[in-house]
Amino acid sequence: MKKATREQTRSHNKRLILRTIYQQSEISRADIARATGLTRTTVSHIVAELLDEGLVEETGLGPSIGGKPPVLLNLPAQARFMIGIDLADSEFRGGVIDLRGQFLHRAAVPIHDCNGQEALDLVYDLIDSLLDQVDGPVLGIGAGAPGLIDAKAGIVRQAVNLDWKNLPLRDLLQTRFTIPVRVGNDSHCAALGQFTFGQDQGLSNLTVVKVGRGISAGFVLNGRLHHGDNSAAGEIGHIRTVEDGILCRCGHYGCLETVASTRYLVECAQEIARNNQEALINDLVESPEQITTTTILHAVEAGDTELLNLVIEAGHHLGIAVAHLVGVLNINKIIIAGSMARFGQPLLEAINQALFPRAMEQLVAETQVELSDLGQDIVMLGAASLILNSELGVI
Repeated sequence: MKKATREQTRSHNKRLILRTIYQQSEISRADIARATGLTRTTVSHIVAELLDEGLVEETGLGPSIGGKPPVLLNLPAQARFMIGIDLADSEFRGGVIDLRGQFLHRAAVPIHDCNGQEALDLVYDLIDSLLDQVDGPVLGIGAGAPGLIDAKAGIVRQAVNLDWKNLPLRDLLQTRFTIPVRVGNDSHCAALGQFTFGQDQGLSNLTVVKVGRGISAGFVLNGRLHHGDNSAAGEIGHIRTVEDGILCRCGHYGCLETVASTRYLVECAQEIARNNQEALINDLVESPEQITTTTILHAVEAGDTELLNLVIEAGHHLGIAVAHLVGVLNINKIIIAGSMARFGQPLLEAINQALFPRAMEQLVAETQVELSDLGQDIVMLGAASLILNSELGVI
């Protein structure tokens, strides 16, 4: 094993100190030295550098324990800003996000039927509009994209909905915007966003099942995002759950996405609207083609039992998939995220009802299946977390 160079050691120590400050509301130099095991001299030198860079600030004096009161330090939320974008839904969404996960500005662009270069141009436009709103230094751009992603190289290996294949998204964005860029699978980003900024901060193990136009899962194992050997961990949407099912866009039949995604839900609702002019949902739109997940949600809230049953059916199939995750991974916290999660308790109850008889009773009893508290921000926050980790190393 090669010995670390002086620069590598300094970089490691700097990240260690930054992480320690980030994880505390306020902390003194002496307490940083105790927490990290670094010498007080090393801590003082690196803190001086961080102060010059504007990443750390002195906030006042702490209580004295017999000598001179210590000077307290923190990492200001707006010392740097991040751009987080979500490219995995019916519109591209993005936000200007501070170091504590607060949104300062949001933007969205509908993609309609755009794909290939047209879709990439929309990404450029979205980022341009966000950067125009930033008043301060930008740490980088994080992007959560659908499909198979080579996270290390920043390449979209295949995103069927966008007609992207072997697209070097990271390099394209870095060349255009000349700031650091990280690209990840949207469900992996969702898991990282939940781990970093959600109600489950600090959990060592966490599963997020993201259900929208597609379905996939992201895993945090031992406090680290798990990508899989080919960066494709969690592609549960293309596991067959229905024998003799319908054709999936992946080329197989009966995949989970064909019976539990919002795409399927919208198609079913449109068919109901066409076949039954008295259907409640027809009161909410001028034509079936205008039906969206939001329309369906409003109809369900208004008492449309036929559409509610579709949501429950989707939850049933999701529960079968979750049962497999419980048995394989034994992760006690499973979070349901994505646009389907907006259907709330009816969806969650259907998932749990399907889960209980399909996995070991003791494992199910120890497993909590919950809805994400981050809503539609989850992928953007996770994409920002990619930058937070790569550039500052604080998570």
